[in-house]
Amino acid sequence: MILVDTSVWIATFRRRDPLALSDVCDFDDVATCLPVIQEVLQGFTDERAYRIARDAMYALPIVESPLGSAVFATAVDLYRAARKAGRVVRSSVDCLIAACALGHNLEVLHRDRDFVSLAAVSGLRERSV
Repeated sequence: MILVDTSVWIATFRRRDPLALSDVCDFDDVATCLPVIQEVLQGFTDERAYRIARDAMYALPIVESPLGSAVFATAVDLYRAARKAGRVVRSSVDCLIAACALGHNLEVLHRDRDFVSLAAVSGLRERSV
């Protein structure tokens, strides 16, 4: 299974030259988590597009729903490990997403350097597109 990060969804939902997600992964293997849903949906300004995306996002398998304290503890540990290793993680939300992926042994499909840094200090599997 693959946890598709917000950065890939943004590329998929953009109007001009959208990323064909099916060219990168098997859609039947795609999962999401609540932090990704929040980041994706808060970016829509067009109400119709928002509703379509909302329905599509909530139709996916969602891991770590609700988010428990263990996910936040893992996210904190990831951030601190990266910082200790001299790596900069720009988004604490990316730490939550990575924690969700780690908790379910999911690969993160992304366009975001934070996941490369987090993988360097953990067992996170990541793939950039």
